[in-house]
Amino acid sequence: MIKHLLLQLLFIVAARAQEPYVVVLGTAQDGGYPQAGCNKACCRAVWAKKLEFQAVSCIALVDPSTGQRWIFDATPDFKTQLEALKNITQNSDNVLSGIFLTHAHIGHYTGLMDLGREVMGAKAVPVYAMPRMKTYLESNGPWSQLVQLENIKLKELQENIPLELNSRLKVRAFRVPHRDEFSETVGFEIISSQKRLVFIPDIDKWQKWTQSLENLVQNVDYALLDGTFYKEGEINRPMSEVPHPFVTETISLLKPLPISQRKKVYFIHLNHTNPLLQTSSGEYQEVLKEGFHVAYTSQYFKL
Repeated sequence: MIKHLLLQLLFIVAARAQEPYVVVLGTAQDGGYPQAGCNKACCRAVWAKKLEFQAVSCIALVDPSTGQRWIFDATPDFKTQLEALKNITQNSDNVLSGIFLTHAHIGHYTGLMDLGREVMGAKAVPVYAMPRMKTYLESNGPWSQLVQLENIKLKELQENIPLELNSRLKVRAFRVPHRDEFSETVGFEIISSQKRLVFIPDIDKWQKWTQSLENLVQNVDYALLDGTFYKEGEINRPMSEVPHPFVTETISLLKPLPISQRKKVYFIHLNHTNPLLQTSSGEYQEVLKEGFHVAYTSQYFKL
């Protein structure tokens, strides 16, 4: 309760200052926490209400001075995240200035269904997507119906070309290697006049990327990075089938950086098996000890 009140106070202060900010609306992997069909202790504890439910990985960008609100990824938990965003911004309408999509895996775009006539019957919500992702939505039902009925209005992103949202906010999409069965995969850099934040919820091993993670962290103020799995052996199938960077690998890669740089990193998109979902775990404490962070719902980043 105390933590919740302190977070609300932060949001109120930010709103009064009229400074843009990013807020975390979910931290779990595509299947959420708990995950369907999981009979392990990690999920049984959530069903028993011994651990807290966690929505699927999602962030929102808010500019209080204009009243604009953008969501990054439309998750299966879209309805609860939209409601949370309305409460945070103290604005009860359902208007979104836009939705940015990273890629076509189920935790990142299927929340668009709530915009259709079966639910909200939304009107021309801007949805920003890379070319292949845009074509996928236009060409495959039920998403194509959202386009035809003008529930959504697709806006094509260009790789590495910053998109100006207003006079003080820009968003840049950049490609990252991932399992691109239906679309390309991107991370996003959110740029204000003061700070920069990167959001990379999904990527394959860092070694597959042409960019330097160390340089990226050094050139931004906040880095919300793929923390899907903590380490090798976490799931009961070959982890090479889902080659995310382990948290332990990311820490090892960035450990040579000074603490001032490491503290910019926040792990997000946590699989239901990941011990970082439990703040009492030894792994969680180890991450903090090494100077890194684990993102949490309602966390606030001032831009």
